Amino acid sequence: MGTEKSWEINLSKTTLSPSLYYDLLDSSVYLRLLEAPYTLRQEVSLIPEDKRQNPIIIDEIQKIPLLLDEVHGIIESMKPLSFILCGSSTRKLRQSGANFLGGRAWRYSFIPLVFPELPHFDLLRIFQAGLLPSHFLHPSRAVKSIKSYISDYLIQEVQYEGTVRNLRAFLKFLDVMAYSQGEIINFSNIARDCAVDAKTIKAYFEILQDMLLGNFVEPYNKTPGRDVIRAHPKFYFFDVGIANQLTQRKIEELKGPEAGRAFEHYIFYEINAYKQLNDLDFKINYWRTKLGEEVDFILGDGTLALECKMTSLVQKRDLKGLIAFHNEIPRSQLYVVSLEPRARLITVDHKKIHIVPIKEFLENLWKGKIIK
Repeated sequence: MGTEKSWEINLSKTTLSPSLYYDLLDSSVYLRLLEAPYTLRQEVSLIPEDKRQNPIIIDEIQKIPLLLDEVHGIIESMKPLSFILCGSSTRKLRQSGANFLGGRAWRYSFIPLVFPELPHFDLLRIFQAGLLPSHFLHPSRAVKSIKSYISDYLIQEVQYEGTVRNLRAFLKFLDVMAYSQGEIINFSNIARDCAVDAKTIKAYFEILQDMLLGNFVEPYNKTPGRDVIRAHPKFYFFDVGIANQLTQRKIEELKGPEAGRAFEHYIFYEINAYKQLNDLDFKINYWRTKLGEEVDFILGDGTLALECKMTSLVQKRDLKGLIAFHNEIPRSQLYVVSLEPRARLITVDHKKIHIVPIKEFLENLWKGKIIK
């Protein structure tokens, strides 16, 4: 599954030398296999023995769920044949009751570029262009590319999902939700703005998550004896550039509240990508009390508390949330990711706090030095 189809398929075709390739966006291929799925097995049986080590690629597999039964049969009866099944969502497959090849398939998600893949680290460019390869690598046309991605892919894919009957309400939801992404979600308030009920808004969020277009971050609620927010999650889009375009944010410099929100969003993206690509299972939560004490991210079971501060000098007032959290979970390590030029270790109220420049934090994260 992926978030940028052309990049995903080009990579698969050029690096894996498939023995057969089926593109279900090709109407002739789609109609032929839709009418007679069994022809897949017949065609695959003709692959020469010396090419059976190469995978068979089927793109947009969710368009014909019945093909999964054929794939299952081929895997069992024509070893060592294997498949790469690409698509943009599993939602359609689940709703159709499709064969998910239990125990016979591994799932991988194509995500935007991550820190170790960047040719050079340019935070402002990341905010403006996002990290989808075709956007980041061609920043001069990134804005037009992102607009096209939203209108020609994101919205059309949602329509194809078939679960959104009121497209106007969904487009309004995208607009309203984008402004609150990275904030605590109030389903009722968003529902009121979109003129639908809260149940519909929750379903819209679930569609975005199922389509790999964003992630919920649940509140950390294992702190005893404190009035902690427990019920409402946050939501982050999969790409900071997409989020900024939806909100019409034009970030021209690394300062101000909008850039600060993008900074937090990007840190979340890298942590979540590191977790996903390394098959790790630590939790990512946030923490906030009804008194307003807050920590951006809690990693593991309270192992590490992390604040994102887009400032070149972290002040004591920036540390109130970390200090409050440590009072509840004394075993937690405390970190602040910032724009400071060098790392330093400070002690505030007998609590050790690591102040780390963003680039150094990301280097250590991907080396497994922050959390494993």
